[in-house]
Amino acid sequence: MLDTILATAVDAIVVCDADGLVTRINPAASAMFGYEPEELLGQSIDLLVPDVAADAHRRRIGDYLRTGEAGIMGHGRDLDALRKDGSICPVHLNIGRCDLDGAPVFVGIMRDLSARNASQRAMEAAKRMELLGQLTGGVAHDFNNILTIVIGNLELLGNCITDPKQHALLDEAMSAAELGTKLIGKLLAHGRNGPVSPVRLRVNQAISESLRLLNRILSPKTSVRYVYRSTIDQIDIDPSAFENALINLVVNAQDAMPDGGEIVISTADVRIDDFGFAEVGLLPGRYVRISVTDNGKGMSDEVKARAFEPFFTTKAPGRGTGLGLATVQGFARQAGGKVTLYSEVGLGTTVSLYFPVPVADPPARGTEPACESQTGAGNGSVILVVEDDRAIRTLTNKRIEALGYRTLAAASAAEALDVLEQHPEVAAVFSDFIMPGPLNGFDLAQRIRAERPGVGILMTSGFSGDLLMPPGKMMPPGKSDETLQLLQKPYRQVELAARLKALLPDSRA
Repeated sequence: MLDTILATAVDAIVVCDADGLVTRINPAASAMFGYEPEELLGQSIDLLVPDVAADAHRRRIGDYLRTGEAGIMGHGRDLDALRKDGSICPVHLNIGRCDLDGAPVFVGIMRDLSARNASQRAMEAAKRMELLGQLTGGVAHDFNNILTIVIGNLELLGNCITDPKQHALLDEAMSAAELGTKLIGKLLAHGRNGPVSPVRLRVNQAISESLRLLNRILSPKTSVRYVYRSTIDQIDIDPSAFENALINLVVNAQDAMPDGGEIVISTADVRIDDFGFAEVGLLPGRYVRISVTDNGKGMSDEVKARAFEPFFTTKAPGRGTGLGLATVQGFARQAGGKVTLYSEVGLGTTVSLYFPVPVADPPARGTEPACESQTGAGNGSVILVVEDDRAIRTLTNKRIEALGYRTLAAASAAEALDVLEQHPEVAAVFSDFIMPGPLNGFDLAQRIRAERPGVGILMTSGFSGDLLMPPGKMMPPGKSDETLQLLQKPYRQVELAARLKALLPDSRA
């Protein structure tokens, strides 16, 4: 009965003796902390405690054994636990005690609070955004009325002035007032109080027509390339809001490249499945994706976390209001879509807009990959998944195992090389392009090509492949007619199945 209880418990259960040595763990604890049971049995419980809290933990246990005062016993509390990969897991811990053969035994039951905390943060952020939207919307409406009076009087004054110098001053005042109305438009869009007039828009054509405006705002050191892959090419959005969003993204991309660089604006047809929903939060269905990618300085994790906050900016004073990305996000939400951001310091940034395809439009012929044999069709070949994001790594393992393959996992390129050395049975590597450490995905691929030429390689990234892998850059040594394949996130299960089938021709996938 005890074995059954431990095996079926959804919370992590760890049993320790009086010396703090682990004597038993359940499968939920193994999954939570990333250890196999044999790795923890006989080891100190301190393995699961962050260094900053280890001394306090040992002191509380010592105080309890010495004085017998309840203290930490029977009182649940929230604290941080330490996973095998070094990441922190917030948990709610309850500790109980019993005596076996006269010796104390401690039972710790831990509940993973990651999902709860993330949900709370999201709700708090949504509430703050709602209140800020109401505030900015109200202020914007009042300020709009003031600007209407200012602009009206300036126009009347212009009819009475004949002096050219005075007209020049009047023109400057009018230009400043018009800039104010544009800022108000951004505030209203963020607060979702602005008027929206969606029409059926041809995306590729709209982007091409915006080229005239974009050319005026780009410096000679910045080049723009367009890659149109969308065949559906029709969505229901407000044309003016779309143009403003595109200009905002291009201006941000240029500002991220002070010494110049290349911007790629691309479109694609995307179908989101259940796995895609788990990754990017879009409901399953068909979308048109518009991506703006730069090869600028990129964003740190701290900047990415605040990138969509209104009035947050890393630009110098006077160079930006901090409303650009917030306005783009508000516009995308109004249109039933979503904005995603991928960025890495030193490499660049891709911001993608996803807009749902109108229901009346049938899927374009020839654009859907074959859906046959998606589930359980692999032949058990071993695929190494290399991904630094723990949640995405876990999801990717599940996706590949659902196709009938076996998986191993690594959180970095260096760890992947160690896994390959220990597991010669690995048939293919599915690696993220962007990873922390001295080696990125491209470096890893080059090492594998040189040391394990028989291992298949498939890359993935949220960045636009058109800038990550320009012609010639991804050629393997000595094979000028082959390139590494890139599967852009988010991808469908059927696309993953097709790529693995091509990568492992001996597989039944």
